[in-house]
Amino acid sequence: MNLKRFGVPAVIAVTAALALSSCAANEGGAAPEESASTLSGNLVGAGASSQDAAQQSWIAGFQTANPDVTIDYDPSGSGAGRETFLEGASDFAGSDRAFNDEELAAGGFARCAPDSTIVELPLYISPIAVIFNVEGVDTLNLDAATIAGIFAGTITKWNDPAIAATNPDATLPDLAITPVHRSDDSGTTENFTEYLGAAAPDVWTYEADGVWPFEGGEAAQGTSGVVDAVTNGTGTIGYADASRAGDLGTVAVQVGDEFVSYSPEAAAAIVDASPFAEGRAEGDLAIELDRTSTEAGVYPVVLVSYLIACGTYAETENVELVTSYLSYIASPEGQDAAAADAGSAPISDTLREQITAAIDSIS
Repeated sequence: MNLKRFGVPAVIAVTAALALSSCAANEGGAAPEESASTLSGNLVGAGASSQDAAQQSWIAGFQTANPDVTIDYDPSGSGAGRETFLEGASDFAGSDRAFNDEELAAGGFARCAPDSTIVELPLYISPIAVIFNVEGVDTLNLDAATIAGIFAGTITKWNDPAIAATNPDATLPDLAITPVHRSDDSGTTENFTEYLGAAAPDVWTYEADGVWPFEGGEAAQGTSGVVDAVTNGTGTIGYADASRAGDLGTVAVQVGDEFVSYSPEAAAAIVDASPFAEGRAEGDLAIELDRTSTEAGVYPVVLVSYLIACGTYAETENVELVTSYLSYIASPEGQDAAAADAGSAPISDTLREQITAAIDSIS
């Protein structure tokens, strides 16, 4: 039975019904055991819309095991989530990029104790799909320079020679390309533009940023907005967390001499091949992705989305809730749930050990 589709209240109700049925089958007809959890309270999180499906899965699983806990997550976007956390309006944030050095130096994390560092945990790993809507075309092979040219506005027709060169068997129409980008400050945008700048620097001359760097094309709010705009348009192309690609056409990206389609395994491969950022505090596990890797089987258009918490909270009321929830997300059970429901790549055992140590340091 797929409990996820029924939502949190239904998951709890169905779980309870299954427990009653099981107990009734036992000799003596003993009453079902109550949850052994002693956790209670409310957690508030906000941020990356890419995490939305995973957060729904994590929240359902955690609240089923801890029925006196409620968790609210607002998928408002990475930039909004970081700002909410900075202002102290959330217990944790979700972000498709880590706080940068300048932001960390400025500090001012209102919910954290004075002089506390923050903990940034790479707990959601997912490919970014380049999605498109061209009738009769389901997949395209594109190199980085061509993808960059499309989004920079220098390649404007679907039958452009650069697209045709890597897709000799595709029937490409003489149709205008409409690139769709995020209108909000987005970690997905920052990851995508970082890839373009690293892999095609002669074509994409803009700095990586969560805000789209120029006017042009079509702008849409959030992951859902981009997917809707591409779906409802003609000749549209955009970028989104791969879990939301649905039935849209998708791009296989050139890596070395091969074209690699997105997959959780290919996304995980590029993460494991990349180092941690230097100069970070203990518990800040920001990763420097190698977007130019030519290693076989890696997919470089990937986002690593972080769960962000205080190293030390000013108020200790919710510390146990925060650490318990993050520990569940990092567990094999939590990672498998996100993989099943959101298509993400489970973290490796080595990364899990490092994340667990960081969670244990939260106070």
